[in-house]
Amino acid sequence: MAMEMEWDDPLYRSTVALFEKTAEAIDLDPNVRRRLRFPERAVIVTIPVRMDDGRVETFHGYRVQHNNTRGPFKGGIRYSPDVNLGEVTALAMLMSVKCAVMGLPLGGAKGGVRVDPAKLSRAENQRLTRRFTTEIINDIGPDSDIPAPDMGTNEQTMAWIMDTYSQMKGHAVPAVVTGKPVSVGGSLGRSQATGRGVVYMVQDAARHLGMELGEKTTAAVQGFGNVGMNAARKLDRLGVRVVAVSDVYGAIRNDRGLDIPGLRKWVAKTGRVTGFPGSEPMDPAELLEMKVDVLVPAAIGSVITEKNVHKLRCRILAEGANGPVTAAANEVLRENPDIFVIPDVLANAGGVTVSYFEWVQGLQSFFWTAKEINQRLYHLMSKAFHEVLEVAQKHQVDMRTAAMIHGISRIAEAMKLRGLFP
Repeated sequence: MAMEMEWDDPLYRSTVALFEKTAEAIDLDPNVRRRLRFPERAVIVTIPVRMDDGRVETFHGYRVQHNNTRGPFKGGIRYSPDVNLGEVTALAMLMSVKCAVMGLPLGGAKGGVRVDPAKLSRAENQRLTRRFTTEIINDIGPDSDIPAPDMGTNEQTMAWIMDTYSQMKGHAVPAVVTGKPVSVGGSLGRSQATGRGVVYMVQDAARHLGMELGEKTTAAVQGFGNVGMNAARKLDRLGVRVVAVSDVYGAIRNDRGLDIPGLRKWVAKTGRVTGFPGSEPMDPAELLEMKVDVLVPAAIGSVITEKNVHKLRCRILAEGANGPVTAAANEVLRENPDIFVIPDVLANAGGVTVSYFEWVQGLQSFFWTAKEINQRLYHLMSKAFHEVLEVAQKHQVDMRTAAMIHGISRIAEAMKLRGLFP
C-alpha cells in the first residue's frame, strides 16, 4: 500500500491497469506478474544548484529502473515542472515493453528533474545537469543504465552528462549516454529517429489498410517539437498534405497543405508555429478532432480523453508522444474499428532503436552511415509492426493490447530462462 501511494499518478495507474489487463489475457505467471508490477529500483535525489544571481535552489530528480532482464536499463531523462515519481515509473515500465517489442537487448528505465528548463539560463542548465549526473553516477553506466534525451532535454544535455561521467571515471566514456552530438560520438540520424519511425509505422499501417499515402492523404500533427516536426517533414516528403500543426503557443491550419520546409524555418526564427504566412489560426483542441487520414499526437501525454475521444475522425492514430491516450479513452478506441491505433510503445520506438545503434557504435568505436542507420531502423520497426499485427490478429485484440502482449511475453520468457538468484 505504501508503494501504491508513493507512485500515485494518473499515468502510472493507467499503465499498471493496462499491464494487469495484459497479464490476465496471457495468464502471466504470478511471480513474474508481481515482479513486473513495480520497478527494480527507484532513485530519488535532491539537486542543489547555484543560480546566476548567487542564490542556491534545490530541485528534485529521479531515475527509475524497471527491468533489466534482457539487457542494460535504457531510457530518457526529461526536464519538466510536472515530473514526479509516478510518471517516471510508468514511463520506465513502458520502456521495458518498448525495448522488448522492438527486440532490443535492453531493459526499461526513465529519469527526470522537476524543473522548467525554459526558466534556466544555459549556465544554470549545465550546472543542474552536471550535479544531477554526480547524484546518480553510481546508478548509470554503459553496461548498466544508458540515459538519453527526452522532453526538455537535448543532445547538449547528453554531452554534459557524458563529460561529467567521463571526468569522474578519468577517461572518455561515450557509450554512457545516447542522443549525443555526432562530434562526441553520437549517431547520425538519432535526432530525427523518433519522428521518422512514427512515419515508418504510418506507412506500414497504410499498406495494411489498403491506403495510399500521397497528395489525397491528409495529416494533422499535434506538437512541433523534435518528434512532431520530423514526422511532419517525413509525411510532407511522402506527398501527404499536412493540414494542421500545433505547439504550446497555438495551432495553425491550411486545408491545401502547409509548407512544412517553410514552417521549419519560421519556427527556427520565431520559436513558434503561430503567425506563419499562408496559414490561419485555429483552436488547438480542434486539431485532434479534424477529419484527417493520419493524426499524430506528438506533444504531451493524456491529450485524448473520454471527453474528446468520441470526436476523433482520423483513420490512423500514430502515437508520437508517450501516453497521449488515457485509459478511459483507450477503452473507447478499442471498440472503434474505424480508427487504427499505432500505440506509443511501437509508434515512437524509433528513438530508442537508433539509441541502441548509437550505443553499439560507441562500444565498438565503429560508425555507420546515415543510409545504413535509416535502413536498419526501418527493417526493425517494420518487423516489429508485423509481429504486433500478427499477435493482434491471433488473439483478436487491438494493437495496443497486442503490443503489450508481445513485449511482456518476451520479458517473461527471459525472466523464466534466467531464473531467480540466489
